Amino acid sequence: MTGLMQRFYEIMSDPLAPWARALLAVLVLPLALSFTMPLWNIHMVAPQYPDGLDLDMYAHTIEGDVNEINTLNHYIGMARIDRASLSDLDWIPFAIGGLALLALRVAVVGDIRSLIDLSVLLTYFGAFSLFRFYYKLYVFGHNLDPRAPFEMEPFTPVVFGTQQIANFTTSAYPRGGTLLITIFATGVMGLMAWHLVRGLRQPR
Repeated sequence: MTGLMQRFYEIMSDPLAPWARALLAVLVLPLALSFTMPLWNIHMVAPQYPDGLDLDMYAHTIEGDVNEINTLNHYIGMARIDRASLSDLDWIPFAIGGLALLALRVAVVGDIRSLIDLSVLLTYFGAFSLFRFYYKLYVFGHNLDPRAPFEMEPFTPVVFGTQQIANFTTSAYPRGGTLLITIFATGVMGLMAWHLVRGLRQPR
């Protein structure tokens, strides 16, 4: 085990393969394009809304049937969903932009250590974003106004999958923006794994 760790530290300063640098630069493109597509979609269907209501969450804003959904939420005492209440959208664009700049830096002057650093930051960004998304939905569903016209037990809106809430069938799934970020993340993690395996197998 000690020998393996020693080898691990020895390869940290090894340069990335030229093709890997080029691929890293290319992977920044889907990351940048993630701003143009929704990251997540919430779709609500009920007898009075057979075509459904949609809420699309982008990295920087929300779109869809926001006003209609807020009108319905008012009756159960849920706070308004708007850009001001989703404060995480203030920092997500900067985080994505920072990841893009770091990826380009690794592509230009990087070694295995910098690629690992990028992978760690990327993992933290993904885990923290999902946690914050769940937390925001939890707060929306548990801080209900007791003076609302209709009394309802506190609940957590569905984060992934389908859930029945009163007479609404609500579905939540990732969309194109998240797919593009996943392509970037998969590429970065794959490059890190390839370089680590290659470095550990090479004789020193």
